[in-house]
Amino acid sequence: MINFEWPMLFALLPLPLLIYWLPSKNKSEAVPLKMPVLLEGIDTTIAATSNKRASLVLLSLVWGLLVLASTRPQWLGEAVNIPSEGREMMIAVDLSGSMQVEDMSLNGRTVNRLEMLKVLLGDFIERRTGDRLGLILFADDAYMQTPMTFDRKTVKQMLDETVLGLVGQQTAIGDAIALSVKRFNEAEDSNRVLLLLTDGQNTAGKITPDEALELAVANDITIYSIGIGADVMLQQSLFGTRKVNPSNDLDEKSLKNMADKTNGQYFRARSSEDLAKIYELLDTFEPVEQDQKQMRPLSALYYWPLGAALALCFLYLITTNITARSSRRSA
Repeated sequence: MINFEWPMLFALLPLPLLIYWLPSKNKSEAVPLKMPVLLEGIDTTIAATSNKRASLVLLSLVWGLLVLASTRPQWLGEAVNIPSEGREMMIAVDLSGSMQVEDMSLNGRTVNRLEMLKVLLGDFIERRTGDRLGLILFADDAYMQTPMTFDRKTVKQMLDETVLGLVGQQTAIGDAIALSVKRFNEAEDSNRVLLLLTDGQNTAGKITPDEALELAVANDITIYSIGIGADVMLQQSLFGTRKVNPSNDLDEKSLKNMADKTNGQYFRARSSEDLAKIYELLDTFEPVEQDQKQMRPLSALYYWPLGAALALCFLYLITTNITARSSRRSA
């Protein structure tokens, strides 16, 4: 629907008539009119006497459009939901070299850990309606890939575009947590949640996990840590097929300690089915805000009547000029 910011300005519509009806000394006398530079060379006497009725209608329409533009018409859009309280979730994804281990199954095919994570984490991101999400990638160092935003589509796209080796081969868990703390500090009055996904232990970085944990506790950040990787994997060798544990390097003790100290929880994802269930649990632990406020976006429309008025003014000048010239030629 259309809304007018200043509807009282519609009272200006009869102003030209009021000016015309004002008493004057001698209405029969022609009132001299100073013409703008654009109309120099036009025979104003001929222009004034030609096609008065059409000119009056055109100029009245121009005045009406100008008054309409001055009232600031706006289009009131459909109501959209906005979160009624602040909620922030930072997602830290491990991109170390071990994430390329192909010990996961997805839709009947064997894939590496990162590929499986992209699919299932992407579904989780799409469900977080109303949350501000951020994405951190870490390996040798931690990098902010996507700052806090309500744009879930962009966060998912940036996750899909990640590749192994982008930020190194090692695992800087402490740096990832510290960077999350820094980003959370930029906002106030929000539920701060860090979702940490890794398949190893801290082997790089400038800050140790214990130091980063102290920062997280001091800033009231809840950490949900997820250890990724299967317990058993069949490996071919010269002596035949043997079973190996591809998750030997996973530091479950440290990840569990982080979650416990921040009132979070540690999860173990040995398969894509496990990870899908973990995301469902997270939806219950940190439910999406249901009690949302509504707002109706406003779009300015004043430039349409203003543009139409300018176009009619140019049309009036052109037609008046043509009429004046043709009258002079016939004379």
